[in-house]
This record gives sequence, structure tokens and C-alpha cells, in this order.
Amino acid sequence: MGGSSYQTFTINSTDEDLVNMSASLWSVNAYCNGIIENIDMKTGPEVSETTKLTVKGEALVWKAMTYFYLVRVFGEVPIVHNNSAEIASGTYNDKYKATIPNVYDYIVMTLEQAIEWLPEENAPGRIDRYSAYGLLSKVYLTRSGYGMDGSRDQSDLDQAAAYALKVIEESGRELVPVFSDVFRLENNQSSESLLAWHWRGDRDPWTQQNSLQSDLALTGFSEFGDTWGGYAGPSVDLQDAFGENALSLERRNRDTRRKATMMMYGDVYDYFWADKGGFDWADYVLNVQGEIQTPTGANQVKHLVGNNNDHVLGLGYGMANMATGLSTHLLRLSDVYLIYAEAVLGNQSSTSNAKALEMVNRVRARAFGKPYEEFLETTDFLSVLTFDDIWKERRLELATEGDRWYDYVRLHYYNPSRAINELKAQRRSTYNGLMAFYESGTLDPEVTYYNEDTPAPNVTDSHFKLPFPDTDLTMNKHLLEDAVEVDISQFSY
Repeated sequence: MGGSSYQTFTINSTDEDLVNMSASLWSVNAYCNGIIENIDMKTGPEVSETTKLTVKGEALVWKAMTYFYLVRVFGEVPIVHNNSAEIASGTYNDKYKATIPNVYDYIVMTLEQAIEWLPEENAPGRIDRYSAYGLLSKVYLTRSGYGMDGSRDQSDLDQAAAYALKVIEESGRELVPVFSDVFRLENNQSSESLLAWHWRGDRDPWTQQNSLQSDLALTGFSEFGDTWGGYAGPSVDLQDAFGENALSLERRNRDTRRKATMMMYGDVYDYFWADKGGFDWADYVLNVQGEIQTPTGANQVKHLVGNNNDHVLGLGYGMANMATGLSTHLLRLSDVYLIYAEAVLGNQSSTSNAKALEMVNRVRARAFGKPYEEFLETTDFLSVLTFDDIWKERRLELATEGDRWYDYVRLHYYNPSRAINELKAQRRSTYNGLMAFYESGTLDPEVTYYNEDTPAPNVTDSHFKLPFPDTDLTMNKHLLEDAVEVDISQFSY
């Protein structure tokens, strides 16, 4: 946790991260449009038609992903189908916003064309047809609640289930057997990863690298002096969801995802600092740092690489200052499993559908560190699924991967009161006196305790869309006006 305006719901249109995020998304859309427009005109005769279609299909998936972010962040946005044509006509900065249903229709159309062009198999780490199927299933699940009241559109749910099932049954992809291994360098291009940002651990040119470790890791975590994320950490509420408690010296660790997501007292990692015998969180904060920086009693694990030796072991070359080569997974197979189960559950209060149960329980079997057939005989096996079961499973499986907020956006589409009430009820405060407790091993509730006086965030319906940045408003005055209906049939690829 931290004091970010995104966490306190006080974001405004001058926020630097908002400005950069919007500029980045519109730039990606422009790059994709450029590839789609120019690949046929500017490639030589030695480039095969299959290669050209594959590259254009990949560009379409990234374009669809871009608009999927835009519609969930801002809501109504303009549809920029061909940048060069609109710049030439002088209309680029004079476009009206399309409605949210229009934008979703445009995303669906774009992914349908991508599916037609993409191969069933591509080079490792590259986008294939099943990447597009998986993303399309997520788009349909999200869209199913828009404009609804308490339930979701059944046809969209059916489509979400059908496309997810194609990935499950036809792609040949499997879950990485050990959950924590999903996020190790050697698995950057694993079968589980359907869509990812792939990076190079170097600084020249800047932006080719993953720099998340710098923002998330404890001070001194790498030898480059480039980490400063120790003063924030996963929330107490997320710890609660995992059944953990920072006011205990004992870790439960039944769900292996907790340790793979956040590091706490007692946790030791053999895949961090392998040349030093592993990374011991308590030993480091107590005896090296001499302070507990995180006010929540936990620090980040996902998105971290470790030290330079760990990087060499994972990728065969060293990292650089603020630069790792760890891939950022945007759509994983386990997500598709859970999408399928939720779409099958749909508007029912519960389901015993065999395939839906299998998908959720395969995710849980890995989480609890058991082969699926063995897991079937345990008390952790779910024999009936409810929305709450899947909702929680998504939180634990995808925690800190940048997906939870968008789950709340889609929940707010059709059940706004639940979305708002859940966010208000989260334990977002911090602990006092953790250092004294961890040093002595004795909990004195007068010294070490959870701060109960932090007010709940003032979440309202308006917070489920972010404001357009001032820079965008300056370029296009129509962004402040109502959206208009856009005929999607006018667009083609």
C-alpha cells in the first residue's frame, strides 16, 4: 500500500501517470494502425503472405488490447481506425467519442479479424490464434454486464465460455506446474502465457526494459542501488484474503500463491539471491536494513528478478540499472480457466457443471501444490461453484498482476453497489510497531497493532472511470461532450 492518488480515489486530470498512460495507449494504437496499413505496401517479395498475415494479426491483437484498456479506463473514447487517413483529412483532433457498446463492438471486430489471420502456432512468446481467442473470451465476459442491472447478457456469457473453451481444448497449452515458476525468467515464454510484454534487460534504447523491480523491491535488493519499493507493499486486505496475518510469526503457506505474491516474516526464497543461499526476508529487514520499511508487514514478490546473478541464471546475461528482462504476463491460461467457469456460472446462483468445476479446481490444485488427481480427494476441492468462489479465486490467482481493478470495473457495470461496498470495506490501513514485534518475537498489542482510524475511501460511481488528461482535452475539445453512436460496419481490415 502507499499514498497514491489511485489508491485514495483522488486522481485528477493533471496526474503525470495518467498523462503518460493515455499517451502510451494512443501511441500503441497508432503503431498498430501503421503496421496494418503498411505491411502489404512496404514488404519485399521475399516476405510470404503467411508472414504478413501473422504480423498484421499480432498488430490487431495489440490494437484490441489497447482499446480494451481504453474502454475500461475512460469509458467512451474516439475510434481511430487509420491515423494517416485522419491526419491527412485534418479530422484527427476533431473526433467525437464512441459509445461504450460501440467500442466493445470494435474490439470484437478487431479480434475476429485477428483470429482469421493468425496461425494456430507461432514462435515462442509470439501471439497466436489462441491468444486472440483468450482475449476475446475476456472481452465478452467483461461486456456481458454493461448496461445490465443485477444480471448479465446471456449471449455474451455464452460467447465468453465458447471462446475460452477453444483455448482450453484446442490450444494444447497447460499450466506451469509450480505457481511461482510462472514468474521466473526462464518461463518468460511458457505455454501458460497467452499474451505478454517481453522485455530486454538493457537500457539502450530506454524503454526496452522492465523496470518494475525498481519500483517494487526492497532497498538494496539488487546490487545496482536501483530499488526503492520497500516502503509500500501488498495490502492487509490481500493478506486477509490469503488467510495470513502479519501479527503472527507463523506463516500458513497452504496456498502457495501467497508466498509467490508477497514476502513476509519467515519467508525464504531460493530463487532470489541464489548465489548467497537465498533471500530471507526477516533476516534482511532486521539485520541488514535494520528497519521494516513496509507498513503492511509484506513486500512484493511478483515482478521481481533478484540480483544480477539471478538474471544471468534465468536468461544467460546480466541485467542493468533499472532494467530486467522479466516478461509481464497480461493474459494467462489460468485466467482463461476462470473466465470459462464464471461464464458458465453466468446468472445462476451456483453451478455443478463438470468442466467449470474442473477448471477452477485445476487452478486450486496448483495453488495448493498438489497434482490434480490427488487434489480431487482433498477437502480443498470445490464440488459446487458460486460467484464468490470464482471472484475470490481470481483475486488470489492474479493478485498484483494489474487485473483486479478491471474486475471491479466490470462488476460495477451490472452490480455497482457490490463493487462500491467491497472497495469501501477493504482493510487499507497499516500497522504500527512491527519492528518491535519481529525483533522480540513477543506481540505487545499496546505497541504493535493495526491502525483502525484510517477512513474508508469515498468511492462513488464516478470513480470507475478516470478523467481524460488535460493534454488530451487540449487537443480534442469533443472529449468533454457526450458520446455519439458510431456505425462500426464502416470499418474493415
